Amino acid sequence: MKFVSLRRLSALCLKETRQILRDPSSGVIAFILPMILLVIFGYGLNLDTTRLRMGLCDEDGGPVAASFTAKLTGSTYFEIFPGSRAELDALLETGVIRGYAVLAQDFSRIVDQGRETAPIQVITDGAEPNTANFMAAFMKNVWQEWRQTRAKDQGRDALQGARVEVRYWYNAAAISRHYLIPGSITIIMTVIGAMLTSLVVAREWERGTMEALLASPVTRAELLLSKLLPYYVLGMISMSVVALSAVHLMGVPFRGSVGALLLVTTVFLLSMLGIGLLISSVMRNQFDSAQTTLNVAFLPAVMLSGAFFVIASMPAPVRALTYLLPPRYLVSSLQTIFLAGDVWEILLPDILFLTGTSILFLTLTALKTVRRLDA
Repeated sequence: MKFVSLRRLSALCLKETRQILRDPSSGVIAFILPMILLVIFGYGLNLDTTRLRMGLCDEDGGPVAASFTAKLTGSTYFEIFPGSRAELDALLETGVIRGYAVLAQDFSRIVDQGRETAPIQVITDGAEPNTANFMAAFMKNVWQEWRQTRAKDQGRDALQGARVEVRYWYNAAAISRHYLIPGSITIIMTVIGAMLTSLVVAREWERGTMEALLASPVTRAELLLSKLLPYYVLGMISMSVVALSAVHLMGVPFRGSVGALLLVTTVFLLSMLGIGLLISSVMRNQFDSAQTTLNVAFLPAVMLSGAFFVIASMPAPVRALTYLLPPRYLVSSLQTIFLAGDVWEILLPDILFLTGTSILFLTLTALKTVRRLDA
């Protein structure tokens, strides 16, 4: 590339900055859309299992069954709907409840005999396997806890068995929002980086100003840097706003350093800005550029980055594809920085890959950007 004139570059950056300030769509994409997405992902998506609607059919009716029923009713995880089998079957078919438990007629007699098992039937809606498995496991845990409590109340030794104490590292409260929001920030930064720059070069071609730029002494390096630097600054400001909102408004812990966050964000933004500029240079049409960016950057980031769907559960060919996507590495880095801290054994490989993709996309953009109108 030719020599870069700081005077020309600063003038072009000033021109692009004024364009950003005059264009309301840039502000919407950089600030309003990220906050909307953050609210949707932070409050609309929730993997915590709470207040599931569950039916209960007590065919025994005795005091022992009533005690077990009280244990179920007192749970914060379920909203209990009592009824007969026929009534609960109808509620299950219509989706009002996700499953129900049946206490058989001889429930009290079997419990009084001290047997380790009792006739409790759990019927769940298999259309949602995760919910069904949770309900079955929950009923088993409630049964074991209730037997322990009943033994102590009767003055007997508590039933022996392995005692399991579950401890969650890095997300001790097991709040899904703390896990989802770092991934959500990845989706937001993908939108900001790729969508913003996917329109800038195409806009120059549509408005006819590209001819004036090509007729000027502006070099290819100056043209690309003038499109890159203002949107990099805009992206970093947007990242700061989103990260501060996640920590102070949504209560997501931040255990890493600001320096690590800025470094990871920088290399990822350069990669996404490069993708956007490459698409914009190829398409030369804002509508086509926006649609292509949606399919090339945004949708893969949502589906294949690991932000919402576990990569280990995907088929092998799809898992292999995820290693080529920059959002996968930002998801890994942000979840590490927010929840665990500066674990450089994880961050360094992610940063190296994102640096490589940044160089790749920016180089391809430079090669595609030529000073000819017929290119």
